[in-house]
Amino acid sequence: MLRKSGLLVSLLAILFALVPVTTASAAPYCGITWGSFAKSVNPTRTGELVDVRAGRHDCYDRLVFDANGPANGYWVSYVDQVREQATGRVLPLRGGAKLSVTVQAPSYDQNGTRTYRYANRRELVDATGFRTFRQVAHAGSFEGSTTVGLGVRARLPFRVFTLPNRIVVDVAHFW
Repeated sequence: MLRKSGLLVSLLAILFALVPVTTASAAPYCGITWGSFAKSVNPTRTGELVDVRAGRHDCYDRLVFDANGPANGYWVSYVDQVREQATGRVLPLRGGAKLSVTVQAPSYDQNGTRTYRYANRRELVDATGFRTFRQVAHAGSFEGSTTVGLGVRARLPFRVFTLPNRIVVDVAHFW
């Protein structure tokens, strides 16, 4: 019996030696592969901005720009400082990183009447309880586009996409 056991152990050792050893690479967080480089799309249609809202999801925080018609142009990038449109003043933001989000949707109509009204330009949405968002602030609307400063916890992957009458920015909770 000992001989058979020894033979079995030897065969197992040979088999294990023949099986290639692979190192497991960690899967991306929630399957997110977005990256953190600038993202932009030139507009083909421009509606007016009527609302900015945010939501929390399991893997990311979401910022939504609602328009009263088709809107599909945007430029989103991490920056050292977000600047207010027209004046160029630095927009102070909470968080370890800052996203400048410009949507090709003015917050006024062709007569100059505001289409997007907010109670506090420094707190467009209440970011309390969000894992990534720290602050959402209005940086202005000028010459057909609106800029928002998005203070986030750290420089994290993000994506931008459009849906009918809206532009969506998702920022991951982790890499």
